[in-house]
Amino acid sequence: MYPSSIIQPLPAPHPAAGGPHSGCSSAAAAAGAPSLLLLDYDGSVLPFLGGLGGGYQKTLVLLTWIPALFIGFSQFSDSFLLDQPNFWCRGAGKGAELAGVTATGRWDAGDVANWTSPPTTPFSAASWGAAGNLSNGSGADGGDTPPLPSPPDKGDNASNCDCHAWDYGIRTGLVQNVVSKWDLVCDNSWKVHIAKFSLLVGLIFGYLITGCIADWVGRRPVLLFSIIFILIFGLTVALSVNVTMFSTLRFFEGFCLAGIILTLYALRIELCPPGKRFMITMVASFVAMAGQFLMPGLASLCRDWQVLQALIICPFLLMLLYWSIFPESLRWLMATQQFEAAKKLILHFTQKNCMNPESDIKGVMPELEKELSRRPKKVCIVKVVGTRNLWKNIVVLCVNSLTGYGIHHCFARSMMGHEVKVPLLENFYADYYTVASIALASCLAMCVVVRFLGRRGGLLLFMILTALASLLQLGLLNLIGKYSQHPDSGMSDSVKDKFSITFSIVGMFASHAVGSLSVFFCAEITPTVIRCGGLGLVLASAGFGMLTAPIIDLHNQKGYFLHHIIFACCTLICIICILLLPESRNQNLPENISNGEHYTRQPLLPHKKGEQPLLLTNAELKDYSGLHDAATAGDGLPENATANGMKSM
Repeated sequence: MYPSSIIQPLPAPHPAAGGPHSGCSSAAAAAGAPSLLLLDYDGSVLPFLGGLGGGYQKTLVLLTWIPALFIGFSQFSDSFLLDQPNFWCRGAGKGAELAGVTATGRWDAGDVANWTSPPTTPFSAASWGAAGNLSNGSGADGGDTPPLPSPPDKGDNASNCDCHAWDYGIRTGLVQNVVSKWDLVCDNSWKVHIAKFSLLVGLIFGYLITGCIADWVGRRPVLLFSIIFILIFGLTVALSVNVTMFSTLRFFEGFCLAGIILTLYALRIELCPPGKRFMITMVASFVAMAGQFLMPGLASLCRDWQVLQALIICPFLLMLLYWSIFPESLRWLMATQQFEAAKKLILHFTQKNCMNPESDIKGVMPELEKELSRRPKKVCIVKVVGTRNLWKNIVVLCVNSLTGYGIHHCFARSMMGHEVKVPLLENFYADYYTVASIALASCLAMCVVVRFLGRRGGLLLFMILTALASLLQLGLLNLIGKYSQHPDSGMSDSVKDKFSITFSIVGMFASHAVGSLSVFFCAEITPTVIRCGGLGLVLASAGFGMLTAPIIDLHNQKGYFLHHIIFACCTLICIICILLLPESRNQNLPENISNGEHYTRQPLLPHKKGEQPLLLTNAELKDYSGLHDAATAGDGLPENATANGMKSM
């Protein structure tokens, strides 16, 4: 029994008059709603199976963690496959000194002393600008050479673009990547951004479509078919003959990758008891970050982009074994009233865990036997349109994820814009690991903050930090810039740069937590029957936020300042909207639309002892016309039920 200040699962409502069973016999009418015991999955079914104490459940959770490493490789592969290298005319002889190399392709002391690096390419979510290994069109290895400068500015590019062949300085540990393979420079440089779009757009469509399918046919079929097709499309990407084929196949690879990410996330949430959900999800995030940290070493080992692409995809072959060892989500089967399949799966769980049938104290199996003839009741995400609270919660989290991931690029570009002045940020690996380390620190902080403040309090705190960092960067730095123009002010551009870097790091730290926590929050407050659909909407919104980075890069950074201002304004709106969300810490997952609809907001601070809470009972709600309809289906609730659960007596 939970304290009165905590949301409890609501009992299932009685069928409305005039429903499909209204004209049947009394026995059929009684069968209109499943047993309350079966609907209380976290309170009855999961304890009967041993929660996470059973060895079989622990094995399944481990099987959802392992693919996170492969997912981390795929998500950050664009940074290596499509990084813009340095380039200069092939066979230019001493004329190559314009690009900072001698006729032998190596640096000498005079070249290093006389070279002044031009401004580097601005940072984006899919590529980091820095110097790396030297290579040319023939694949010569120049790993023992010092780093090459960034690509020339427009004046120098004009002369280089008069060439018909180029040599490249790959900056990511590869001898050859997609850009050098098909000479995607000068007039063809826009194709690089299209190739970057393809994976992100594929992820967005994949989240939206596979989420709806997973709610209708199940998590397991979507996961298994996504694995099969990502192997087909992913390995075919390595055999691409031109950039058009590469971009098209990357779209379908992203589509299938979205299906894997989405279903594993939902399965992980639905396997866990309330107190373990966040911990289990964060472990998967850390495993994915391990893939991010290992990616540069993998690229240096492969040397060629085709080998790297194949090596990223091949580990998914191991997931083909999931066809025989990974079951369907039992929680989803119970929520959609597929009790025949649920019974078989429960028996499978008990057999794997060597459980004693006498442990069924609450009588789950006898109740399940009575409901075997019930027809399945599946729901699509479009049903959320007819709700009053559920759609609002999902929309708020969509805006949060869009803002978090969108403004993250603004902070990253601001920090990387000082590469010339900050010695630490002068090569690819420093940039890459700086961003990865900030993300790691963000997740570690999120574990601590959520433990003490809960989901809503943690999301609110990180959003406030994001808003402060963005507003200070846009406002305070402009003020410092004005004062730095006066000789007597004592301020210089270096002071402004230090403040900008500090605000950028804080903004990246907080915005990463906002995006990650919004996705997890959605998985908890969205009912099981439409959980994948709701997750798909929030993850697709995050994809749209990430998509702004290559769009701005495609337009040569035009509109970047407006882009940052818009997202800064969105953070202020999000702070207000977060207060409308419920708190889901240690709460049972809602199983159907009615549960999710009554999963409403609580005050941030608990009411004082003896103070009457500002929540009306169900009987009192009926006195207000327009506050109840068939969508909420709350007429079957007890008299002491409130909008948040059961009111203490």
